[in-house]
Amino acid sequence: MAAFPQQRVSIITLGVTDREASTRFYSDVLGFTPFMRDEITMFDMGGMVLGLWERGKLQADVGLMGNTCPPGACPNFALAYNARSEAEVDEIFARLMAEGVKVAVEPHKASWGGYSGYFVDPDGHAWEVAFNPYWPISEDGKLDLPVGEKT
Repeated sequence: MAAFPQQRVSIITLGVTDREASTRFYSDVLGFTPFMRDEITMFDMGGMVLGLWERGKLQADVGLMGNTCPPGACPNFALAYNARSEAEVDEIFARLMAEGVKVAVEPHKASWGGYSGYFVDPDGHAWEVAFNPYWPISEDGKLDLPVGEKT
């Protein structure tokens, strides 16, 4: 049985050096409109999200800082699969672990109010599997993002 119930990517988070400068670039140069600007800037990309987060915070969240990854090899981005429940997150991680996949961060209650964990693929690319109670998921796997949230 496959680890993910649906084939999709919910979020791509870029680890950036200066989040405000990157937000201005994506907003002013590319014309993207953020739907959230808090610790992370998020853009609705038609049912999935592009996020901008300070690189060090992303690396710490993924659990691949310091001695756990070679110098210069810590991730500068993460892919995310949003699950429909905490139980689904746990089921996905159980399947991944049964296949011998390296878990970087066990699923846990996240500071932002959801439930999240990270694994890495054979090349060290970080994947987050998360349940976000604030973002329902449509039948076809698209995120139902809040309109007019804080910017």
